[in-house]
Amino acid sequence: MSTESDVREFLASRRARITPQQAGLPAYGGNRRVPGLRREEVALLAGVSIDYYVRLERGRLAGASEEVLDAVANALQLDEAERAHLFDLARAAAKRPARRRTGRSRGPLPDSVLRVLRSMTDCPAFIRNGRLDILATNDLGRALYSPLFPDAGTETANIARFQFLDPRGRDFFPDWEESLDTTVSLLRTEAGRAPHDAGLTGLIGELVTRSEEFRTAWAKHNVRLHRTGRKSFHHPAVGVLTLDFDAMELSALPGVTLTAYSAAPGTPDHDALRLLAAWAATEEPEDRITDPEPGSS
Repeated sequence: MSTESDVREFLASRRARITPQQAGLPAYGGNRRVPGLRREEVALLAGVSIDYYVRLERGRLAGASEEVLDAVANALQLDEAERAHLFDLARAAAKRPARRRTGRSRGPLPDSVLRVLRSMTDCPAFIRNGRLDILATNDLGRALYSPLFPDAGTETANIARFQFLDPRGRDFFPDWEESLDTTVSLLRTEAGRAPHDAGLTGLIGELVTRSEEFRTAWAKHNVRLHRTGRKSFHHPAVGVLTLDFDAMELSALPGVTLTAYSAAPGTPDHDALRLLAAWAATEEPEDRITDPEPGSS
């Protein structure tokens, strides 16, 4: 899809979810032809002319100032992730550099980063890029995500491709709808940051073509930041476990994120992690690093 199409559908979808009452506007008449705000109402709230807002919603963000983008974001009540996405779309429309590089340098991950990852022996952890390729894991991380690595020598895994195209994906993620929304929102966010990433574009095209569920969720234009929360897994060896996660972007490797899972001591999920560790020891998992093709994220 073009940047103009992404802008148009993103702004229209955000406008459609806000009622005049939520925006603090009077709702005149009983029959409104739009589900949310009208364009002229957004223009009023943003302090711009109707013609100018219509131009923006048609995808012509090039030249829009930060003040105007902030005003539109406020009028549409965008959250932090949505506001950042709007600015990313504006940069793409103006062909300005992204606010951060989403790719990593060629070659393996630095040894220092891998040492940190391997030192995390009590919690599953892995490193991924914005395309949701798993670049490296510690032993527990590889054990947790073992269904993504069905063969001992497998080094490449992509969370989104497994989730939507592998028949085991639905069982592995028991909170299917929430997990689906998270994955698609993360990819939509990354697409705003890196609209010209060929690897990302190819992945999205594959998923849109082959998965109706992905296609439906993708059309919602939802985005999100994924920093902390809880995630459930249905592991084939230890059953269902729900873990806290913390995702930390590595400042020295723009676009690369380290995610670690944990459970409070004394809980059933903590016991399940100990069982997973015992299972991992018998399976002898190895740290794996994937090296994306040059220029991919």
